[in-house]
Amino acid sequence: MLNPASLKKTQWLAYLLLVLTTLFWGGNFVVARAVHAEIPPLALAWWRWLLAMLIILPFAGQQLWQARQLVAKSWLKLTLMALFGVTGFNTLVYMGLQTLPASNGILLLSACPLFILAFSWWFFGDPINLKQIIGLVVSLAGISVLVSKGNPTQIFNQLGGGNGNLWVLAAVLSWAIYSVMLRTRPAGLSGLAFFALTVVLGWIQLTPFYLYELFVQERSFSINLTSLLSIGYVGLFASIGAFLFWNRGVEILTASRAGYFIHLIPVWGLILASVFLAEQLEGFHWAGMLLIFSGIILATFLKPSQAAKK
Repeated sequence: MLNPASLKKTQWLAYLLLVLTTLFWGGNFVVARAVHAEIPPLALAWWRWLLAMLIILPFAGQQLWQARQLVAKSWLKLTLMALFGVTGFNTLVYMGLQTLPASNGILLLSACPLFILAFSWWFFGDPINLKQIIGLVVSLAGISVLVSKGNPTQIFNQLGGGNGNLWVLAAVLSWAIYSVMLRTRPAGLSGLAFFALTVVLGWIQLTPFYLYELFVQERSFSINLTSLLSIGYVGLFASIGAFLFWNRGVEILTASRAGYFIHLIPVWGLILASVFLAEQLEGFHWAGMLLIFSGIILATFLKPSQAAKK
């Protein structure tokens, strides 16, 4: 058991890792939106994870071989985690950002902690109180304002017709499920080996969809400096760096506590979108953001006595 000083140091390490994770993911949204007309969404996801896999496997190969019996025993659970965390999340985000401004996608993602809270209760029976339920409802109201562009009566019209909001909302649900499932990660599998394995499994599951996009839809991209730098960023920072940091942060703090750091993604993302994409926030953005963060404060603010019990 860690002594108080070591525990505090470990927690601060988790805070740093999670802050860097949110910075990398905020940039991920901006890069994906910036190249949405040049690189098809499934291609960006497929090449991203291929790059990450080629870099990470040489370091994790021996650990994976040593844990092969554990992997064989837990293959279904690991495959599902790869589906939600690697195959699903970023692919759905990239599909949404084909039509959705980066600022909208980033703000929708800020509701992810509420879904982590809900799934933690649903799957594992983590306690949830009335204040948290009210917070969830308030944040969902904020999502409806964003999705409907300030007119909630038109929300279903906005969600239809290939609107990017629906894809990003699906990505939020996918990431929340992955984050909650992290607590079931096989105990004998190191963080590096686990990440490498989920990348391989996720990339394999993504491949048929990428081939459909490439050969059936005939969507490809040109290899140039922009595409190489974009794939390099999402492969190195938004994939390897962010996932390793996130997994370690969740391991130290638990999914419910680490989920609060997702609130920083809108901060980084809106700053980067403003600087690099010249995106401006409108009234419905501010209204939706106010409701989402009000709900998050209601759901996650703990009194000192409550925090001590955690």
